Amino acid sequence: MDYEKLYSAYYMQVYSYIMVLAKNKDMAEEITQNTFYKAMTSKSRFKEKSNELTWLCSIAKNLFYDEVRKKQRIADMPPNDELLAEDDVESTIVDSDAAYRIHLILHKLEEPYKEVFQLRVFGELSFSQIASIFDKTESWARVTYHRARLKIQERMDDYE
Repeated sequence: MDYEKLYSAYYMQVYSYIMVLAKNKDMAEEITQNTFYKAMTSKSRFKEKSNELTWLCSIAKNLFYDEVRKKQRIADMPPNDELLAEDDVESTIVDSDAAYRIHLILHKLEEPYKEVFQLRVFGELSFSQIASIFDKTESWARVTYHRARLKIQERMDDYE
């Protein structure tokens, strides 16, 4: 495996994926670098059952959650979820009160809806890329995203 080609081909995609999760440039850069380091040092683990991007994003996601758990133990504080919005949800974010309600909803939104929604809205990933990350079909990604939007919209109505 040519790691230089792997790095140049997937660096920005892995970095963008981690930016969606971390919402912190320094943390995303560090995790992205650690992802490629781990990929290079654990070459024997890549079984080619998935594509390289899926493998790298899986490593990156695990490193991110390890970092979050580490920070939670140190600070004893939950991670900060960011505001996500698209279409109808975007139109409701006109004041800080609505933004606060969206934060509350996203904080409580269950996986995989939360992550799929973040990847689509902030990561600007295609449904096929999201499907690849989760090792699912593109239809699964579309349905999960649609359901996430519906859940957010329903819960917005409950807060009003």
